[in-house]
Amino acid sequence: MSTEIRPFRIDVPQADLDDLTDRLARTRWPRRLPGGWNRGVPVARLRELAEYWRTAFDWRAQEARLNGLPQFLTEIDGQRIHFLHVRSPEPDALPLVITHSWPNSVAEFQQLVRPLTDHGFHVVAPSLPGFGYSMFPEPADERPWTAERVARTWAELMARLGYERYGAHGNDAGAVVSPHLALVDAEHLVGVHMTGGVGIPTGDPRELEGLTDDDRAGERLAELFAGGSGYGTYLANRPQTLAYGWLDSPVAQLAYLVERLAEFDGWPGGEDALLPHLDRDQLLTTASLYWFTGTGGSSSWTYYDGAAGMPIDQAVVPTGVSHGGPDAFRRIAERNNEITHWSGLEAASHMVAMVDAERLAADIGEFFAKLGRPGRGTRPGRSTTC
Repeated sequence: MSTEIRPFRIDVPQADLDDLTDRLARTRWPRRLPGGWNRGVPVARLRELAEYWRTAFDWRAQEARLNGLPQFLTEIDGQRIHFLHVRSPEPDALPLVITHSWPNSVAEFQQLVRPLTDHGFHVVAPSLPGFGYSMFPEPADERPWTAERVARTWAELMARLGYERYGAHGNDAGAVVSPHLALVDAEHLVGVHMTGGVGIPTGDPRELEGLTDDDRAGERLAELFAGGSGYGTYLANRPQTLAYGWLDSPVAQLAYLVERLAEFDGWPGGEDALLPHLDRDQLLTTASLYWFTGTGGSSSWTYYDGAAGMPIDQAVVPTGVSHGGPDAFRRIAERNNEITHWSGLEAASHMVAMVDAERLAADIGEFFAKLGRPGRGTRPGRSTTC
């Protein structure tokens, strides 16, 4: 197996851009159903966004922004891995592997990378397998891409980059992967920081034992995670069926991304604003990455391979949490995790890195500062030139 690390730049052929514009112009729009967001993405709102995508969105500008961050490709466990690697000017910076959310991409971290390097981190941001330029081979590897397998891949990537000790941060799907690093690479992992997830009640009444009435009021927040459109059950069973629409219609891909972000951000009923927290260019950059790479379907590995859900408990390394929710969640989390940091930040959006990057970077820095930022350095014989 080759361990080569190759520089990479995004360069979408003009023919692909022309094809996207043509498909958007020829969209067959469904009739409007009565009601609003509760039935799904309203037709008028999606038409407005799709028209902006077709006529005003500047992919080349976004492509240049992404290419302003050093990108690389390597192969690990038979999988092509795409990653950003941005080194801090600080001589004793701590390496930090950050894992993006679903349905999103490493574009989620464009505004987070530089604040993290300013806080003294070397940032490694891989694209999850099956997402963006971490494309699955053809035919797809039949072995499941579980959260544990991704964690082992990240551990090998950090070793390949020459990092002896490192930290981890994750959001959403990334918060599921990151704690697994503690189980597969505890020798080299300093600590795990995540944006929420841990400590949220799952419905087991034993989790609520010993909590006060005020604590139990926090159960209402957990209900938001348990509801939704039923997408999780479907993706866990029949992801290939939806993939046909996502690959053939950019509007089908866009509608799905908007619906997922809308549900988490509480948009139903807020029809006066299409994107109250995320600007259109941020959303359309990720929609374009999914479209140009054809990875809308393969990204559903998070559900089909059992890598979705809530973060696992682990007490192997310390855990820090930002946007963690009420104190009751922390008390539940502390039963099976070494919680050394729990911020009181409130999320303006589920995609925290896209809307609150500066505060998130500061919170990550605060957590690792509590750990003394131990174990900086590189592994002998490994390359850190990329």
